[in-house]
Amino acid sequence: MKLPIYAYGHPVLRKETEEIEEDYPDLKVLLDNMFETMYYSKGMGIAAPQIGKNIRIFIIDTLQLDKEERDETASEFIREVFINPIILDESGKKWEYEEGCLSIPDVRGNVFRHPQVRIEYYDAEFKLIDKVFDGITARVIQHEYDHLEGVLFVDLLKPLKKRFVKKKLEKIRKGIVDANYKMIFHR
Repeated sequence: MKLPIYAYGHPVLRKETEEIEEDYPDLKVLLDNMFETMYYSKGMGIAAPQIGKNIRIFIIDTLQLDKEERDETASEFIREVFINPIILDESGKKWEYEEGCLSIPDVRGNVFRHPQVRIEYYDAEFKLIDKVFDGITARVIQHEYDHLEGVLFVDLLKPLKKRFVKKKLEKIRKGIVDANYKMIFHR
């Protein structure tokens, strides 16, 4: 089922999330709905707060990148579930890349992130994984992980760019945005 995306300005996007247990009710259904919502909304990742859940889960799919868009320095492209993740290390010289977010439609901006991330997480089968990712996959992981900490990519923009997008953000907060998917706004 396609779920609505919570828009910039909604308090759920700024809360730190809580870990879940393996017996979390209807986890498989939630994950299936998250993937359906992400694909319908044309995202590469989505975190639970973006669908109104205050829990430590995000999903990503970098396999869907066109071959031409793939960063060939990345060791792999993945479709993965991250439950209760903890970033253990971020390394390498930060690199700049334009990001966007399903919760902040029509706003994009360059963000500096580390090219490599080591993360510990549970997968969809609740198997504990400790793995290193790099390139665009590491970037998407860091972006989605930030959602679990109440951080949005616009928080990481340079001051001049922040001022430039301020009016757009205020319009989104007020519900004045044309997304191709259903959104929930804070009233």
